Amino acid sequence: MIVWNDPINLMSYVTFVFQKLFGYSHEKATQLMLDVHHKGKAIVSSGGRERAEMDVFRLHEHGLWATMQQSDG
Repeated sequence: MIVWNDPINLMSYVTFVFQKLFGYSHEKATQLMLDVHHKGKAIVSSGGRERAEMDVFRLHEHGLWATMQQSDG
C-alpha cells in the first residue's frame, strides 16, 4: 500500500499517523515520511487485499492520500 505526497499534511502529522496506525518506531515512521516527502510516495504496508483495503481506509480517515497496488510477484 502506497502513501502519496500531498501539500496539506505536516510532516510531523504524517509521522504520527504512521506510528499510530502501524506501530512503527519514531525512526521508521520518520524515514517513511521522508520518502513520501522527497520521493513523492512510500510503501508503508503490505499484505493481503483485505488488510490493504483496511489500511487505505484508515489512512483516508486520517486525511492521507493512499492507494493499493498489486505486487508483481
